Amino acid sequence: MIKKILLIDDSLFFRGQMKLSLGKEYEVLEAGTGADGLDMVRSEKPDMVLLDIVLPDYSGFDICRMLREYEGNTLMPIIMITSQDAQEDVLVGLELGADDYIKKPFNERELLSRIKNIFRRIDRNRNANPLTGLDGNLEIQREITSRIARGISIGIIYADLDNFKAYNDVYGFSSGDRIIILTADIIRDQAMLWGNEDDFVGHIGGDDFIVVTTPEKTARICEEIIAVFDEKVLGFYNEEDRACGCITTKNRKGETDTFPLMSISLAIVTNERRELKSTVEIGDIAAEVKKKLKTMAGSNYYIDRRADEQVMGDE
Repeated sequence: MIKKILLIDDSLFFRGQMKLSLGKEYEVLEAGTGADGLDMVRSEKPDMVLLDIVLPDYSGFDICRMLREYEGNTLMPIIMITSQDAQEDVLVGLELGADDYIKKPFNERELLSRIKNIFRRIDRNRNANPLTGLDGNLEIQREITSRIARGISIGIIYADLDNFKAYNDVYGFSSGDRIIILTADIIRDQAMLWGNEDDFVGHIGGDDFIVVTTPEKTARICEEIIAVFDEKVLGFYNEEDRACGCITTKNRKGETDTFPLMSISLAIVTNERRELKSTVEIGDIAAEVKKKLKTMAGSNYYIDRRADEQVMGDE
């Protein structure tokens, strides 16, 4: 769907210039006054507003403030249009909630780049997990599919926590959220330290995470994740549970169950010895590896080294 950009500026000439620059990629709406612009925001629901500071009725600052006061407009990006030497205007606009600014006379390439970058950032934020800020399933699928299509050598680490539900039941959801954030930070940090510059870290949901790297980096990343996780997770238990190395809770039947402290399992899938064709296939392989990991005590990682014709256990 083509995105709509509303241009609020009283200059017919400038609006014409902007329409020529943006009209090939976006639907450009026009308003010559602040009042008309506010009406069009309500009726047209644009994806972005380009807002001149100097208008015949209201100032651009007033319009920006009024737009941001309405909750429905908080995510709509606003770019302020300023004169070349108006640095103070830039600061005031940003303080009122503008996302960016452009200066007259504008550079067409810079304008298009700024608009695309803002739309790209918003799309990514909408797809990101609200708790961890990591990209979610849509971006994960795009990343993996793109690397497969380009024939890139990939190593994919699927991470999930063991005994997380039991921890949630005993310590509560708020503490569980803290564990999820801790895990996200550890995985992101270790991927950054021991992986490649273009490695990708995503949050599938709940206590499931993913790292997309290259095969030779997977083992070191996993080793470091396990070392840091096993050390830091202890701080999220009370002294009694740390001392006995387990937690006790009751199941639905009222029976007492004992669970070990949380650990992390890391299933690794690569295309070193087999062709990977889709995210569905990769997910199926990872599920098999996870099943093997769940039979092991404590935090572990396991690399699937099978060729296409092998079954789990033959490698």
